[in-house]
Amino acid sequence: MKKNSKNIWNYTLMLLITVLTLGPFLITLFMSLKSSGQGIYDGLLPTDPTLANFFTAFKKANLGTYFLNTIIVTAIAIPLNLLFCSLAAYPLARMDFKGRSVVLALIISTMMVPFQLYMAPLFQLSGQLGLQNTHIGLIIMQVSTAFGIFLMRQAYLRIPKELEESAYLDGANKFKVWYMVALPLVKPTLVTLAIFTFMGTWGDYLWPLLNTTESNMYTLSIGLAQLSQNFDGSNLKLISAASILTTIPTLLIFIWLQKYFISGATDGAVKG
Repeated sequence: MKKNSKNIWNYTLMLLITVLTLGPFLITLFMSLKSSGQGIYDGLLPTDPTLANFFTAFKKANLGTYFLNTIIVTAIAIPLNLLFCSLAAYPLARMDFKGRSVVLALIISTMMVPFQLYMAPLFQLSGQLGLQNTHIGLIIMQVSTAFGIFLMRQAYLRIPKELEESAYLDGANKFKVWYMVALPLVKPTLVTLAIFTFMGTWGDYLWPLLNTTESNMYTLSIGLAQLSQNFDGSNLKLISAASILTTIPTLLIFIWLQKYFISGATDGAVKG
């Protein structure tokens, strides 16, 4: 009896968490499907579902250009982030050099500094280097992250040293050991980092807002903000439709790679 009661509470709690998590998304989806003849407060469910809001939002908000900019930035940022974070993390995990702990502490400490504290000098530096209103200026913030370096370091620590030592005995240098032995063994963590980088880049708002002044360089997050400026009942339906369109790629990527995500996110949870 106690076990059944405990299960009921567990299922109730999980159901509540599911509702709280999916609720806002479902409300936005229902809003985007409402026709022009239905008011935004006329019931939760659409009485006459239509996809017209999606086509109107795509055309009115110039989402095609924003999608293209976001895809370019994300597609370049992800492999660069994986490369540089992997390269930076391996010496911190496997190579003994003076000041290694200090370097690691400095990298981790940057995770505690809010972006708002150093965005002004970054903006000034971006202007001096001519990176404003360029894809490179948007990409450079995602090329390497302290979180990515720390995540990859923890994954490398899980690799048995015997595998690397046997590679050294076969005549491999450090780069070959990293590329041919260590990197394939941390594939789940690489996928996890790719997902985090994708979400961070795809949904980034503050830096694109600061670094872009021309509409042809806006990303999706800026486009949604521009669409929401003229707020009225019909526009809320368009905003909801545009929000769903921008969310779909993230959902598809996560569903596609979810089998790697959990194992990669827990890499290094035991060994630090």
